[in-house]
Amino acid sequence: MADGEHRPFDLTGRVAVVTGARRGLGRAVAVALARAGADVGLGLRDAGDDAGAVAEVEALGRRAVPLTMDVLDVEASIAALDTAADALGALDILVNNAGGGIPATPAEEVSLDDFDRVWALNVRSAFALSQHAAKRMRATGGGAIVNMASQAGLVALPGESAYCIAKAAVVHMTRCHAVEWGAHGIRVNAVAPTFIETDGTEAALADPAFRADTVERIAALHRIGVPQEVADAVVFLAAPAASLITGQTLAVDGGWTAR
Repeated sequence: MADGEHRPFDLTGRVAVVTGARRGLGRAVAVALARAGADVGLGLRDAGDDAGAVAEVEALGRRAVPLTMDVLDVEASIAALDTAADALGALDILVNNAGGGIPATPAEEVSLDDFDRVWALNVRSAFALSQHAAKRMRATGGGAIVNMASQAGLVALPGESAYCIAKAAVVHMTRCHAVEWGAHGIRVNAVAPTFIETDGTEAALADPAFRADTVERIAALHRIGVPQEVADAVVFLAAPAASLITGQTLAVDGGWTAR
């Protein structure tokens, strides 16, 4: 490839950190970033138990650093972020993938403890890690942050009020950070997936009635997504191809929210 040729999806020489990278969407994102050329710090609940994620990144010829990172422990997670940046020489991309919800519960029955936990998993952790990453990125001329939102942050899902509220906050946090940090060359975007075939959705989607209803609600394509489809969207938002895109939430939802 000739010098100076535009390579819109090339992340060679970039360093990324992905939270919740052991399995599911996080692992797919980490591998997709490595395939695009990035070295990757993989946030794991236990750095000694990566289930092969590190080897998968290294098999692509990229450097991988396993990080013990429970995002509910913000201070330890920030320290892990620094560990990755120091080991790999930079921090160009942060993907706030780690998150979660609670079993479907009517809004009037959600305990404040459960609400607080969902908020901490999805919003507080992403806010703190983004804040710290932005300070490092500002000092080195910029970077990209991609948050994992959800279609639940764009529409109301019965029984999922705590999760919907948290993911809606992620969507607006994305806008707020983009506006504040854009002058420093930091782009902040989010992806909002529909139901994806992962370990986390396996039990729910195993119910034929639930699966049929979900497929019907994915109004345009009428199928469940796979992790690679979300990972590719994250790579796009982190890459030069999206250099004029910030403050946006890209729905990877097969048309669910278009209905």
